[in-house]
Amino acid sequence: MNIDLTGRTAVVTGASRGIGYFLARHLAAAGAHVIAVARTVGGLEELDDEIKAERARTGKGEATLVPLDLTDMEGIDRLGGAIHERWGKLDILVANAGVLGVIAPLGHVEAKVFDKVMTVNVTSTWRLIRSVDPLLRQSDAGRAIVLSSGAAHSARAFWGPYAASKAAVEAMVRSWADESRNYPLRINAVDPGATRTAMRALAVPGEDPNSLPHPSEIAARIVGLASPELTRTGEIYQARHDRWVSYRMPE
Repeated sequence: MNIDLTGRTAVVTGASRGIGYFLARHLAAAGAHVIAVARTVGGLEELDDEIKAERARTGKGEATLVPLDLTDMEGIDRLGGAIHERWGKLDILVANAGVLGVIAPLGHVEAKVFDKVMTVNVTSTWRLIRSVDPLLRQSDAGRAIVLSSGAAHSARAFWGPYAASKAAVEAMVRSWADESRNYPLRINAVDPGATRTAMRALAVPGEDPNSLPHPSEIAARIVGLASPELTRTGEIYQARHDRWVSYRMPE
């Protein structure tokens, strides 16, 4: 989808690899200034090189790199403050970062593993929402995209902590969207489906990665949810073959 994001500012978490990396590139290619957040400095620097090369070719896109571990809750708060000081608003949030934990029976999951999944996938997402919500409301067309998973609904055996975390994330998205209906802010969740990422390889080690779509393909479809023209909010978008299907959860 071709969209013009010139002059718009976007935060992307988990931007050093996978879907987040390619979403950051697509947003920058559309003209956005991307605030790329991740723990891995090397991945962020590679992203910056790609965005600079794209800018040299097209004159579009810039990046600000923010090395940040999302378990650092005060660091998330400082991120919102820094955006306010420099730009006064935020146009796009992509909450992409997440961890798998372990694939194991619930009774076998260690407490520290469960706590980390909830901290990274749920608490840090809430903290990020709290930090940037006032900034998104200052935009003329604020857009939030929160990555979820089909695990939130399938609740398959051995996926308990991850499934629970993504179900919680979707509940937050729906509540936040409902709270924001009187603002030009559109908030949606995305289940990207099985994608050729490092997390997927950990979850399903025997799977042929070449049978799955590349994260750049999925990112190219997700980026449309950042469009200022988007009207839908509070929905869950799911990958289905070559198209997106969206639905509203029951009221």
